[in-house]
Amino acid sequence: MALEAAGGPPEETLSLWKREQARLKAHVVDRDTETWQRDPAFSGLQRVGGVDVSFVKGDSVRACASLVVLSFPELEVVYEESRMVSLTAPYVSGFLAFREVPFLLELVQQLREKEPGLMPQVLLVDGNGVLHHRGFGVACHLGVLTDLPCVGVAKKLLQVDGLENNALHKEKIRLLQTQGDSFPLLGDSGTVLGMALRSHDRSTRPLYISVGHRMSLEAAVRLTRCCCRFRIPEPVRQADICSREHIRKSLGLPGPPTPRSPKAQRPVACPKGDSGESSALC
Repeated sequence: MALEAAGGPPEETLSLWKREQARLKAHVVDRDTETWQRDPAFSGLQRVGGVDVSFVKGDSVRACASLVVLSFPELEVVYEESRMVSLTAPYVSGFLAFREVPFLLELVQQLREKEPGLMPQVLLVDGNGVLHHRGFGVACHLGVLTDLPCVGVAKKLLQVDGLENNALHKEKIRLLQTQGDSFPLLGDSGTVLGMALRSHDRSTRPLYISVGHRMSLEAAVRLTRCCCRFRIPEPVRQADICSREHIRKSLGLPGPPTPRSPKAQRPVACPKGDSGESSALC
């Protein structure tokens, strides 16, 4: 999602960003706020959103921001919107939100105004939530500003609070044998910052799930698993496809369209509930 750029903002800008993160962090809710989040089958959840920012190859300024909404549990795209944007803020580790969230926020607000019936009930974000240098990553930032439940879904471990991608961490990953296996990301502070989740049987690389806003970590992990037809949860995967395809069309780049979804792909069974039966097909 992020592309590192040369140089960086002045110290006064970083100080301003830190103060803004601290101010907004006070509004983060790290528990379930919706009835459907506490239901083993996610009964009542009908729309799941995903966001992504993709970059023009070799260009640290031009990018495409995308929002998609999928039906749940079918995981079919019911809404998508992409727009080319110019990123004026440089990439600085720990401050990704100031580079990308303004454009994602505009997409959510546009949907809220034009098609309120298609508003997602939760957003899956390509990035971290509370698993962050200051406990306020892009998923928290977007969640607080939109007031939507948000889940951080990262592809790589952000090494904060003593978390390291060392031999012990790699051994824990090796022990994730099947889809749905996970282990907590316990920082030196004693805080569980997220979960490492094996999201698909065909991938040994875990996802790093963290709370963004208005959703517990347990529910966030369950929902992510339910949304995975492949390693990457479908809302995030479809947002990525949508943004890359928009770039291809906008710039007249050669190549065939990216396939959206395999025709024969069956829904994934969600984790089992107390009855021992799959709680939902998702």
